[in-house]
Amino acid sequence: MHFQEWLRSLRSSVGLKAPESDDLRSLLPSLPLSNFSLSSFSLSPSSLLGLGALASLTAYYLVTRPRPMRPPCDLQAQSVAVNGEPSCRRSALLEDDSLLEFYYQDTRTAYDMFQRGLRIAGSGPCLGYRKPGQPYQWISYTEVAEQAQVLGSGLLAKGCQPNPNQFVGIFAQNRPEWIISELACYTYSMAVVPLYETLGLEAMVHILNLAEISLVICDREEKAASLLENKEKGVTPKLSCLVVFNDFSDAFLERAKNCGVEVLTLAQLMVMEEACCHILIFYCLLQPPQPQDLAVSLHNYRMCRSLICHSPIYPFTDFLGFYQGDISLLMDDIKTLKPTFFPVVPRLLNRIYDKILGSVTSPLRRALLHYAVRRKQAELSSGVVRNNSLWDKLVFNRIQANLGGNLRFALTASAPISPTVLSFLRATLGCLIFEGYGQTECTAGCTFSMPGDWSAGHVGAPLPCAMVKVVDIPDMNYYAKNGEGEICIQGPSVFRGYLKDPERTAEALDSDGWLHSGDVGQWLPNGTLRIIDRKKHIFKLSQGEYIAPEKIENVYMRCVPVLQVFVHGDSLQSYLIGIVVPDPEVFVDWAKERGFVGSYEELCQNPDLKIAVLEDMKSVGKEAGLKSFEQVKDIYLHSETFSIANGLLTPTLKSRRADIRRVFQEQISNMYRKTAI
Repeated sequence: MHFQEWLRSLRSSVGLKAPESDDLRSLLPSLPLSNFSLSSFSLSPSSLLGLGALASLTAYYLVTRPRPMRPPCDLQAQSVAVNGEPSCRRSALLEDDSLLEFYYQDTRTAYDMFQRGLRIAGSGPCLGYRKPGQPYQWISYTEVAEQAQVLGSGLLAKGCQPNPNQFVGIFAQNRPEWIISELACYTYSMAVVPLYETLGLEAMVHILNLAEISLVICDREEKAASLLENKEKGVTPKLSCLVVFNDFSDAFLERAKNCGVEVLTLAQLMVMEEACCHILIFYCLLQPPQPQDLAVSLHNYRMCRSLICHSPIYPFTDFLGFYQGDISLLMDDIKTLKPTFFPVVPRLLNRIYDKILGSVTSPLRRALLHYAVRRKQAELSSGVVRNNSLWDKLVFNRIQANLGGNLRFALTASAPISPTVLSFLRATLGCLIFEGYGQTECTAGCTFSMPGDWSAGHVGAPLPCAMVKVVDIPDMNYYAKNGEGEICIQGPSVFRGYLKDPERTAEALDSDGWLHSGDVGQWLPNGTLRIIDRKKHIFKLSQGEYIAPEKIENVYMRCVPVLQVFVHGDSLQSYLIGIVVPDPEVFVDWAKERGFVGSYEELCQNPDLKIAVLEDMKSVGKEAGLKSFEQVKDIYLHSETFSIANGLLTPTLKSRRADIRRVFQEQISNMYRKTAI
């Protein structure tokens, strides 16, 4: 198949090289070799040696020069209209309108994916972890498989049923035990339900009761204690067993016994496997993981994160390293791990971009940096992606070393990224950076930028597993006939519905199985998709203008001093206001350049500096084409970043809009009361 052949060639080489002999032949002139002799030349021996050296150098350059990546399709036609309807499109990598369901015919479940990796890698490294100041330690594929099987058998011993209707909660930070616990569930067709501290009490109780979860695996006693507290209150009656990665106190054990909850360490649960061997054999023979059942378990529960987060390690036998658990040590972990693949959110790329520019203070160094970026971007425009050019060695080597120096492939998704930032980092990092678009309900991705297309400002063409169309939104003046509208997705990657919630399922999926995303897209002439607006979270101002705040926030985040921004409006008001978190790493210097001196906290309270930030935001907004009613009229500078810890960001780093409004209600009211229209 054309798509599969191309993917194999992409993995084996960053660029496809033509036979080197063709280049050598092109260097040889058409000489009458039968009449050729050195005596026919009147050049001196030294001149001949010089010409020979020049010819050798020329030949060496032409043979070893960087070659552009060969795109897998015509970059001017990256998607194809379905049934002649331009608003509905599928990948140009497909031979017809039949969507790709499985890349490998023998790999149809998460369990199959790991088994394929196990067959290929065997005792090769799979999961890595480290302690402070120490190198990474690795658990092999074989060891992971054995531990997952033993742990899964222990789950059976505790009464868990080997079918997709058995939900097992995992309440833990990312670490090897998380993956092993997940794989243990998949080995016996159980469904995994990830739980997060940021969900809050009400949401946590709702999830545990909705999925009727009786067993939860935790990483620390503190998290297990929070679940036990719900049990003591009588709000989670089904909860009967807590498994903790590490040891726990006797007091906690006694407390659990008093409310009828059994507490075990992970090691104790795995020991129970011995008492369950006959059950293990029975279910291995008679109840292997069913592809359809696993698809139901993966797609039907809203709180389950997509397998995309973990599955890359399974089919391609890569190995995955985890950070130490302390976000402040993340960069040290990256340098030590030296990753080749780096999934990253735009927020982090924006921080890297700002830090690079903020570290270049002298005019000469800044000019050199921008010149080097332009030279690398010129190579990118011709399809050449590399990290061994003269500019990489002279200018970008320290930047690349901060990410380990081995980076080959980065993927950004979850939110839009500025074309300026994306183009800049493609040049400075010297690696492939792709942008994708999708959501949990379509198993993460539905579009992906095409290798060889290094333009920015779009999210690529449909993946081979999805059809994508745009539909009319009359209230916002978007029409499919113009190639604009709400983005809808159909295909085998689309989920089947929310667990026990037919009403919300009907809102998300129409009668033809199209998933309505709530995002507004535009088809570009080359067949790629651009995200231009947001249907959800829109509101109307008092004069009747519709506002999509997330679109405006993405524009304002391009401002140098701005790290985070929340745009708020009210249907009783005619204008917008904003909550802005300045970037601590650049704000002080940015303010100093404008004559303002003080600490970060003091500067956030300076009313004159607030005006300067507001003017900079309006300038960027005007350049981006924001209409006058889309520009904020006043802002409040806040010195604490929105985070998961303070409840203002979701686990996927999206703003919790209702919570932000509640926290800053006083400031919002003051701005509307004081701002002159």
